[in-house]
Amino acid sequence: MFTNYEDPNSLASRIRRRRIGPLVDLVKAARHRYDRVRILDIGGTKAYWTIFPNDAFSEGKVHITLVNLPGATAPADDERFAFVAADGCDMRERFADRSFHIVHSNSVIEHVGDWQRMTAFAREVRRLAPAYFVQTPNFWFPIEPHFMTPLFHWLPEPVRVGLVRRFDLGNRKRTSNLADAVEQVESVHLLNRKMFLFLFPDGRLVIERILGLPKSLIAIRGFNGGGDDLPTR
Repeated sequence: MFTNYEDPNSLASRIRRRRIGPLVDLVKAARHRYDRVRILDIGGTKAYWTIFPNDAFSEGKVHITLVNLPGATAPADDERFAFVAADGCDMRERFADRSFHIVHSNSVIEHVGDWQRMTAFAREVRRLAPAYFVQTPNFWFPIEPHFMTPLFHWLPEPVRVGLVRRFDLGNRKRTSNLADAVEQVESVHLLNRKMFLFLFPDGRLVIERILGLPKSLIAIRGFNGGGDDLPTR
């Protein structure tokens, strides 16, 4: 299937491997500067990093801390990873400023809640490392990536709730329960370009395209600021 990230040959996996090119560049730049690299992945999983080139973890010089909400499943023992249960919108009690070299987040900020929480999330990303790589789906891409339905996110909320109650959408099974349907719909708040740039004003914007259409937005801040010290892809 398109969204099967466990299949390395799926379109979604191929898109993701292409997307992480600038992240690989960030890791290389960090290894050159610091030798050992500390990465904070907010909302990420160990499985996500299987698409990363194996040599990036050579000699144990890359360590990744995964942050997820309490109740999330911690990864199996692996010295390359650590797991922390925390709210990605406020980690001040967990981590001091610049505790990491790179902060990474893939398709998370659109799930954290309202604009106030998105702003808090972005502030934590910018606070915790000199470099970051943050990706989010673009509101103006015609296929909603969570429900995999054309134009779904452009419909009024009551219509979206009704569709969730009547049909299987993407990998999501229909639910006849009204409260569950509303919760599913309101769990996603897609951003457009201007909103994303407001949240990450010191990053370089990269627009990921499919068939010329802007599928997702990526903000990258390199070690010299603004991402200008990294190759343009």
